[in-house]
Amino acid sequence: MCGIVGVVSNAPVNQLIYDTLLLLQHRGQDAAGIVTQQERKFFMHKAKGMVRDVFRTRDMRSLPGNCGLGQVRYPTAGNAFSEEEAQPFYVNAPFGIVLVHNGNLTNAHALKSELFLTDHRHINTESDSEVLLNVLAHEVERTTRGADLQPQDLFNAVRQVHKRVKGSYAVIALIAGHGVLAFRDPFGIRPLCMGRNDEGNVVVASESVALEGTGHHFDRNINPGEAVFIDLQGKVHAEQCAESPSLNPCIFEFVYLARPDSVMDGISVYQARLNLGETLAKRVVSTVPPNEIDVVIPIPESSRPSAAQLAQLLGLPYREGFVKNRYVGRTFIMPGQAVRKKSVRQKLNVIASEFKGRNVLLVDDSIVRGTTSREIVQMARDAGARKVYMASAAPPVRFPNVYGIDMPTPNELVAHNRTVEEIREIIGCDALIYQDVEAMKKAVASLNKDLAGFDASCFDGVYVTGDITAADITRLGASRVGGEEGMEDNSRLALPNHGN
Repeated sequence: MCGIVGVVSNAPVNQLIYDTLLLLQHRGQDAAGIVTQQERKFFMHKAKGMVRDVFRTRDMRSLPGNCGLGQVRYPTAGNAFSEEEAQPFYVNAPFGIVLVHNGNLTNAHALKSELFLTDHRHINTESDSEVLLNVLAHEVERTTRGADLQPQDLFNAVRQVHKRVKGSYAVIALIAGHGVLAFRDPFGIRPLCMGRNDEGNVVVASESVALEGTGHHFDRNINPGEAVFIDLQGKVHAEQCAESPSLNPCIFEFVYLARPDSVMDGISVYQARLNLGETLAKRVVSTVPPNEIDVVIPIPESSRPSAAQLAQLLGLPYREGFVKNRYVGRTFIMPGQAVRKKSVRQKLNVIASEFKGRNVLLVDDSIVRGTTSREIVQMARDAGARKVYMASAAPPVRFPNVYGIDMPTPNELVAHNRTVEEIREIIGCDALIYQDVEAMKKAVASLNKDLAGFDASCFDGVYVTGDITAADITRLGASRVGGEEGMEDNSRLALPNHGN
């Protein structure tokens, strides 16, 4: 999961891309990068850290031009501690291409070998995004053969990319002297949308909130398998480039990843979470009688809509019992268990009066590793709660995700090969209530009848691309973010730390 943006404008875009990345910061906190183009020359700055830390005034001044790309990175493959793997990535031929990517390629290993042996292209990092860039560059080179670049050439190249690349990918690429190309995998696993303003800006971004928050109106989603090319005059060309596209977005976007004020693939994220609260309420009633619950308390922040809806339906008081420190990163997307475990009590503080002497129902959006949930249950007990019940708006996360979410190894998942009762004992709550898988799908799918389905693989073990084996899961788990906290990156090509 990353946040990406591309802009074509008739005015400088560095500040607009920066502002957009701030709105997408929730999608990645590991690294950030911006590239702009002026007179066929690219200007790039990228580094580890949050957007506000990566870009100083001097960096922004060095990013001239009226079109560009940006990305906030959340690592799922490669080395999380190497600035070398921050995006965008660049190749100088053909034309000069820079690329940002949200998703995860499931056949990156095979493609890397193919690129070396057949295409004679060099991959310098462990990032699957660099692999994707080189596949795209190779196919663009084949379709143009030295001729002037036409939109149809790019669409033909994307057709070949779809045939070669497997997994999830929402991509934005800037082609020197020509414009911005954006495309989405044939299953539409990762989101991508487009908008514009009255001044002629055309913006492509991961979420609609990035458009609206920068004064642009939402135009439409980029369809699964579709490619869109925006030339430097702001004219939009589009074509379907996949043979059998179908809309199967990642359901975890609606559960947790996306901002609630976004609309993705025609679905309001906020309304989806309200619906999940409704169906969860029915599960709670079947496990714990409402008269045994004194108060419903959400675990900030993604669970608030679900918790509020659940409380209303059950006729229970809804209270804020945890205060979040907004200056600590989201624990779910911190690389490594050591940092994650240390940060829970730094991240949340209890309002003891909401817990003392009460039976509390804690509502979370999901339970992935169980580490945070166990800490939070203990915090509630320490604050004086008589009983602590836990409800998850998502079903048990039992399977690895291979499409760009940091939960690829089964032994990290608290629900893997465990019963609900065994999970309850680990977390330490008095009752544990999970959402039902089919109820979750129906709750979200009811908001868009055009959906073919979802990627809900972390809940049901069904991988929509149809190419994932047990061996693939093992290999992808091994290739995920490398290194341990505190370890120095000894790569001879590692970039210096710019004071982050």
